[in-house]
Amino acid sequence: MHPLIRTARMTGLLYLGLAVTGALGFLLIRPRLFAAGDPGTTLANLVEHASLARAGVAFELLVVVTQTLTAAWFYRLFRTADPLNAGGIATFGLVNAIAILISAATLATAAQLALDPVGDAAATVQLLYLVSGNLWGVGALFFGLWLIPMGSCVLRSGWMPRPLGWILVAGGVGYLLSAFVRYLAPDAQVVADALVLPATVGEFWMIGYLLIHGVRHHALDQAPSDTRLPVPAAA
Repeated sequence: MHPLIRTARMTGLLYLGLAVTGALGFLLIRPRLFAAGDPGTTLANLVEHASLARAGVAFELLVVVTQTLTAAWFYRLFRTADPLNAGGIATFGLVNAIAILISAATLATAAQLALDPVGDAAATVQLLYLVSGNLWGVGALFFGLWLIPMGSCVLRSGWMPRPLGWILVAGGVGYLLSAFVRYLAPDAQVVADALVLPATVGEFWMIGYLLIHGVRHHALDQAPSDTRLPVPAAA
C-alpha cells in the first residue's frame, strides 16, 4: 500500500475516533449529569452516577488525544500539497484540543467535589459544568477555523472531490457564525444548530473518503514516496 494511502486511512481512523469520543462524552454522558438551572440535581447526579462522571472525564481526555493526533496526521497528509493550510489545520486543531483539555479538568474537579464537598458544593459543581460547556462553545470557534484550511487543502491538492472541499469550507464558516450566534442571540439556538449542519456532512464525508479511498489515484504519482513527518537534523 502506498504510504500516502496509509497516512490518509490513519487520518480517517483518528478523525472517526474524534467524532465517536466527542459524541459519547458531550452529547450522551453530559446531558445525563448536568441539569441546567438545577444545581441540586446536578450534584445528586454526580454522586449517584460517579462512575459515569469519571467516564465523561475520560471521554473528554480521549477527545483531546484524538484531536491532537488527527491534527498532526492531517498535517502529515497535506504538508506536501499545501504546507500553509496543512499547518493551519494542525494549529487550530491543537488550540481546540487545549480548550477541551481545560474542560476535562473542570469536569474532573466537579466529580471530585461532588464526592468530597467543600462549601456550597451544588453551586460550585454547577458553575464548573457551565464553564466546561462554555469552553466547548468558544472552542467551536477553532473547530470552525480548522475546517476552513482542511477544505482549502482538498481544493488545492485535488486529492479528493472538490464539492467536499467547498462543504468543509462552508461548514467551517458555519461553525464560526454559530459560535457567535449562541452568545449574541441565545434564543436563536435553532439557527445556531442549522449553521453547523454543513460541517457535519463534510466531516463524515471526509472520514468516509479517507477510510475507503484514501486519496485519488493521481495523487500517488505526484506525492513523494515517503510521507513521514520530517525529522530535525542533529545539531
